[in-house]
Amino acid sequence: MKSIHTPEEKIVFGCQLVLLASFVLFVGGIVVWIISLIRLSQELQDVPSASIGISIVAIPVFLTLLGVFIYVFFGLLVNQE
Repeated sequence: MKSIHTPEEKIVFGCQLVLLASFVLFVGGIVVWIISLIRLSQELQDVPSASIGISIVAIPVFLTLLGVFIYVFFGLLVNQE
């Protein structure tokens, strides 16, 4: 891994970290929102089939996207030349 020396490299690295953190917060917010919808469905004694069906698909999809994003971020970070 190459060390960061110039101010431009530090700015780019900082922007990359902000982008990574914002995507992590975005996916975390979506997962928390879906879980709260399931809880609300249970409290209101609603038919949970739709909310559980959506969450079974949506949560793994967003977590997979987060994993790919983190993998690409660290792959680019390690393979700098």
